Amino acid sequence: MAQTILEGRSRRKILRGMFALEALFKMSGLPGVSRWHPWLRPDKTDMRWLPINQDIVTPGDTPLPLAILDRFIEEASCRYIYDYCGCREAYRCRDYPVDVGCLLMGDSARESAPSVSHEAGVDEAKELVRRAVDAGLVPFVGKARVDNAIFGIRDRARLLTVCFCCECCCLSRFVRHIPLEHADPIFPRLEGITLEVGEECTGCGKCAEKCYIKAIEVVDKRAVIGDYCRVCGRCETVCPRDAISVKIDDPGFVDAAIERIRLYVDYT
Repeated sequence: MAQTILEGRSRRKILRGMFALEALFKMSGLPGVSRWHPWLRPDKTDMRWLPINQDIVTPGDTPLPLAILDRFIEEASCRYIYDYCGCREAYRCRDYPVDVGCLLMGDSARESAPSVSHEAGVDEAKELVRRAVDAGLVPFVGKARVDNAIFGIRDRARLLTVCFCCECCCLSRFVRHIPLEHADPIFPRLEGITLEVGEECTGCGKCAEKCYIKAIEVVDKRAVIGDYCRVCGRCETVCPRDAISVKIDDPGFVDAAIERIRLYVDYT
């Protein structure tokens, strides 16, 4: 197996890869780019963010979004944890832990380089998720064709990726460069979840500063959530007036999300 970007553990090498990905995303609006490049094709990628907020408004005893990850971890044929996050290491992240790396699941995860990863059991994988969430990292889960290149793993549609993203370093922030009509099919919002701005909002702008894909703007002293919002919930965590709320509208959102992801990747 060829040496992967992460296995090389060179900050310069990782940064070159990140710059190349950002450049590709910036070109995604050009005619034909989103159709021919496998990293941008909707039949090769389906990733969505799971809000980590503990005060999500839910109907009845509806589970929180992290229940989706628990199901994946329990059902996966195997689980591999990476020893560090290449994004945060390359950008020398100061706000979030560098040693919280990606979690890969499914038969193809066995191709992970042993020099930078290790196989984990169900309990260890769940503990990683809780540690990431406690640190304020947002899970980004699904099938991402670009990860086959990043991790040096063949694309057999048997690799489920869980990245734990920060707004300052992770490559997920490059989504803001992709035209919405191309971003929606490959980076969809989690079904059944909405985000609302209440009357308490004074337009302080803290939520807009936190939004990693620039989906929020302040208009007439009030935060306005745009169509680019992926409902990651970061904005709600920083609102000083608790004016933003994350709500689950569909009690069956867990099953719906899992079934959609299963259309793209077999992780069991």
